Amino acid sequence: MWSRWQVSPSNLQSGMTMSAPQELIALSGVTKIFPGMAGPALYDINLAIKRGEFFTVIGPSGAGKSTLLRVLAGLIQPDAGQVSIFGEGPRDASRSKHLGWVPQSPALLPWRNVLDNVRLPLQVNRRANGSNGLDPVEILARVGLERATKLLPAQLSGGMRQRVAIARAFAIAPAVLLMDEPFASLDELTRESVARQLLELWQAERRTVVFVTHSVAEAVVLSDRVAVMGDGRLAPPIEVALPRPRPVGCEDTPKFHKLVQALRAQLKAASNGAT
Repeated sequence: MWSRWQVSPSNLQSGMTMSAPQELIALSGVTKIFPGMAGPALYDINLAIKRGEFFTVIGPSGAGKSTLLRVLAGLIQPDAGQVSIFGEGPRDASRSKHLGWVPQSPALLPWRNVLDNVRLPLQVNRRANGSNGLDPVEILARVGLERATKLLPAQLSGGMRQRVAIARAFAIAPAVLLMDEPFASLDELTRESVARQLLELWQAERRTVVFVTHSVAEAVVLSDRVAVMGDGRLAPPIEVALPRPRPVGCEDTPKFHKLVQALRAQLKAASNGAT
């Protein structure tokens, strides 16, 4: 069934890690196979992400984007290949609280107010509760929620809940922030507003971000590089040669539109089963 992929069980090696530069997230030959699938969820992924980079993966549904994030988070072990996160394996990085996670759903505790939801990881993580963690009150102010600290999640809009989730992830000052379509449930205007606040927060903190989205325009606005994923494969990343910080209105420039067109062409190929 997988002959076109040239993968066989005898070639699979589980739980491998490698020594890589302290300034890189490095994936080499990463492959993941789920039983019953027509082919690997990930196939021969080779990638290097620099410390402090905002790196985005886009692609059609079922392309392997979320699987890639879960491999980076140490939630899934690859069947072949090697992964290093600034010199650590994913599980070690996760145990050390060097990874932050922002899912599609904010997953806030309904009985805790906004401030206590942001404080939660600091209370359960002794490392982040020291000098490395960020002040929850300050970080909430930086995402525009300084007047909402005592509200419960049920009293918040969808955009506000997602901003709380972002603030919570940043609060432990992780080396790497993994974001799996965090704006998918938001309307267009709210999505643009929350994305702009994320960009401002990232610009100030310069954490390494690996971001997954279906929106080409969003990927270009936020990212240093964007890679299209299709059929379990990752195309060579496209560099977003736009100035930092991103000026308001950069979406209206010819350079922006050229980047969007290039990515959409790759997406069309990926959706048709070619990368």
